Amino acid sequence: MPPLPSREKNDHDYFSDKDQPHAMTASRTGGRILVDQLVAQGCERVFTVPGESFLAVLDALHDTPAIQTVTCRQEGGVTFMACADGALTGRPGIAFVTRGPGATNAAIGVHVAMQDSQPTILFIGDVDRGTRDREAFQEIDFAAMFTPIVKWAARIDDAARIPEYVARAYATAMNGRPGPVVLALPEDMLLDQVEATDRRRLSPAIQGCDPDALAQLGDLLATAERPLAIVGGADWSGVAGQDIAAWADRTGVPLVAAFRRQDAVPNDCPAYAGNLGYGPNPKLLQRVREADLLLVIGARLGEATTDGYTLIAPDHPGQRLVHVHPDPEELGRTYRTDLAICAGMASFAEGLAELDGPSHPAGAEAHADYLAWSTPAARPDIALDLGPCVTAMRDALPADTIICNGAGNYSGWWHRYWPYAAQGTQLAPTAGAMGYGLPAAIAASLRHPDRTVVALAGDGDFLMNGQELATAVQHGCAILVLVVDNRSYGTIRMHQEREFPGRTVATTLASPDFAALARAFGCWAETVERTEDFAPALGRAMEQGGVRLLHLVTDVEAITPAATLSAIRKPR
Repeated sequence: MPPLPSREKNDHDYFSDKDQPHAMTASRTGGRILVDQLVAQGCERVFTVPGESFLAVLDALHDTPAIQTVTCRQEGGVTFMACADGALTGRPGIAFVTRGPGATNAAIGVHVAMQDSQPTILFIGDVDRGTRDREAFQEIDFAAMFTPIVKWAARIDDAARIPEYVARAYATAMNGRPGPVVLALPEDMLLDQVEATDRRRLSPAIQGCDPDALAQLGDLLATAERPLAIVGGADWSGVAGQDIAAWADRTGVPLVAAFRRQDAVPNDCPAYAGNLGYGPNPKLLQRVREADLLLVIGARLGEATTDGYTLIAPDHPGQRLVHVHPDPEELGRTYRTDLAICAGMASFAEGLAELDGPSHPAGAEAHADYLAWSTPAARPDIALDLGPCVTAMRDALPADTIICNGAGNYSGWWHRYWPYAAQGTQLAPTAGAMGYGLPAAIAASLRHPDRTVVALAGDGDFLMNGQELATAVQHGCAILVLVVDNRSYGTIRMHQEREFPGRTVATTLASPDFAALARAFGCWAETVERTEDFAPALGRAMEQGGVRLLHLVTDVEAITPAATLSAIRKPR
């Protein structure tokens, strides 16, 4: 297991003057000022596809060894990497793209950052100020384009105000419900030579927990017969996860992870009950339905977590709901809330850990159900069964392995069977975007070069951003890539067979030889077609350095860990 999160200085602490770089006022280009602000905010890495619209920024980065510039192959990969980096650090991941095509390609990662509540800042090189509003080359009104999917979108027209805008971008991205910010940078503004005063490093605003609200929560917990907690989401931290897990272990309240938030608490917590989302444990669903008190900590209770707002209805009759979130706008937004607590996760968890209350046997029972559900059963009729593959990975890889995936049914095997450790071991888009896994794994490998990082992808999913293998090799990443190839857009095929049995269209794929493709990028690669061949191939892969890819050829008939297409196709 990874070490417990430190309670020493972190991004939720204030910094003294001696910890801050000296604020500088000097005449510099806008590009130089911008990069100096990133250094002041502690930025260590930026992700980019370069463009002529921000050459002044690139020139400043040339003379800034404190910041690593990661050159990517497509702007969607750029923003996915920045989003994942923000998820791992709690500070904004930084992306730079050019106007027009660059910005539109980058939009997918911005949307993920919003729905996943991850701090991200996207800088977009823009047209000159003098040509604005003429539909100049690749011109777009970026504020109008991005405002619906970001926390703030703006354009910097005055180079002297760059420190102000960057500081506000950091504060906006980190505070409340974390999320993305977009700043447009006119090309000529970046060349202006002006005086500007640097801003000091910002930390997230500390959102304390109201003692009276904690007391009310204590009363509700004391009288509840079947309490249950749903955890994971905005402002989460390793410290919060450890405190909440310790509280659940002591009280026996079952802990349930929201969709793709399975690393919110260590899965070996004796009260951990599993995860919600697609293909959950039926016993867990019944436990949620029968709960008389739902304590929702950090999660938004979105569509995937609540099975389309049916598992937990907005009015949830017969259940009391306590919702804890760092952003007051999320409280009462969709759900009738009996007690709303606006607090940072670390502050709330610390207060929760001090609450006394009755002990419940449900936590141990729920954990036993989770252990049974997360143990793969043999499916001997399948040539390459992913369940035993996950078991082999559990035996061979460290507990703190970082698992990264995009969208697709293939991910269900790891969601069900992989035990996630402390926070920061699962990078998976709650927005359900394809192509996220490999870029996220690159960000994770660069951020934690001493950790094992695994990128999971289906064949359709992988080809959304497979070109980023070049980025991984160029920047010396150590990643294990698993491409699950059933020659289909499997999730959509499953839905087609359920709704229109036997009438499939547009879901069959002609897959390349993924192992050969990986070797063309300079990776080590093998193809696996039988269950018994996976563990030896995994062992050979882990003996290699750099990027290793295993091409797993599977049968689309085995569409989920529990279902086949033939069974789905049958009349209901």
